[in-house]
Amino acid sequence: MKIRQARFSDLDRIIEIELENFSLEEAIPRSVFEAHLREIQTSFLVAEKEGRILGYIEGPVVPHRYLHDQSFTEEIKDYSHQPGGYISVTCLSIAKEAQALGVGKRLLKTLKEVALEHEREGINLTCHDYLIAYYEKHGFVNEGVSQSSFAGETWYDMVWQPENKEN
Repeated sequence: MKIRQARFSDLDRIIEIELENFSLEEAIPRSVFEAHLREIQTSFLVAEKEGRILGYIEGPVVPHRYLHDQSFTEEIKDYSHQPGGYISVTCLSIAKEAQALGVGKRLLKTLKEVALEHEREGINLTCHDYLIAYYEKHGFVNEGVSQSSFAGETWYDMVWQPENKEN
């Protein structure tokens, strides 16, 4: 399995995986993924095996500790040209056929390597309560209920920082 930067040619498969895993309210629209592919310089990654995309992780570099709902829109701003900041994950999604095969783990590991290589303060994301243990297993710390109101859901702020890099 190879982890690489996403390309526009991956978009149809990314949308397919997104719709497999998220409700219509939570699924990121195609126009937003197009904006993310244009804007995000270092942190839109896909996992590929034998030419097939199995999953992806993506989100901009931002100057703040927690994910903001603006990251889920076409008005995305990527601060990868500035030092520091956090990679703010808007989506980690794995194709149904590839779940429980370590694809998410590999994508998270590679994103942590990107964060270290570019001297980011860390990685942030929001998740549902049933995913907190998954992200904690990967070194993220639950910092409580998020201010995010994306899709009208309750989200939890999760943060990974380099001092937690053993996970």
